[in-house]
Amino acid sequence: MTAWADASTQLRNALGDLRPVAVSYLEAPPPGVEKFSGSVPSGCTFWRLAAEGRAFYTVPSDFYNCAVGSYTHAIDLPPDRAGELEQTLGLMVSAGYLKMEEVPSIPRLPRAPAITCFAPLEAAVVAPDVVIVTGKPGVLMRLQEAAMRAGAIAPLPLLGRPTCMGLPAAIAHGTVMSTGCVGNRVYTGLEDEDLYVMIPGARLNDVAEAAATIASANDALRAYHTARRQSLTT
Repeated sequence: MTAWADASTQLRNALGDLRPVAVSYLEAPPPGVEKFSGSVPSGCTFWRLAAEGRAFYTVPSDFYNCAVGSYTHAIDLPPDRAGELEQTLGLMVSAGYLKMEEVPSIPRLPRAPAITCFAPLEAAVVAPDVVIVTGKPGVLMRLQEAAMRAGAIAPLPLLGRPTCMGLPAAIAHGTVMSTGCVGNRVYTGLEDEDLYVMIPGARLNDVAEAAATIASANDALRAYHTARRQSLTT
């Protein structure tokens, strides 16, 4: 069993039923993993496919339908589609969703990956660069606390749109939490009550090891606060 499969088991034992997704940025296809075949409307659609149990790798052209995802992954669109990012941003700005001056501050990968591999964390065959965890706020609260205990939390606020900026942000700064965005929720089917946490792969084991302590501490504190509420409420 790989270290990241162990980490997946630790997270689930401590926090409950999660479907963490491993994302790995590589120079060459990993052995035994098939190339993605087909077309999707967004880069985050790959997250959903991996959460459903598929393991595969993509190449930069697989992201071309997603101008914003291509931007956060430092992927240049081909000349005949180069205007799509500007068009998408123009729509967001005209709708009042985004201000153009915000764009330069959106986190991006330092360079475009030749290969991006997606897999359920427990089935990944290569070490993840970032792990995407989806869940309810109560569960992700404990996961974020585990990252804090491990010293693996990012000094960043709660992230929002675009959701995919959370991946480069986590790699560069540490574990981040994201509310998601409307596009991501449409393309992935994310429920309104669910959020994301992105963990840098380099700190995954530290966070997973801290999760059991945090889960136990939350149980103890829940009992403490429940007793106080009952005794002090009149």
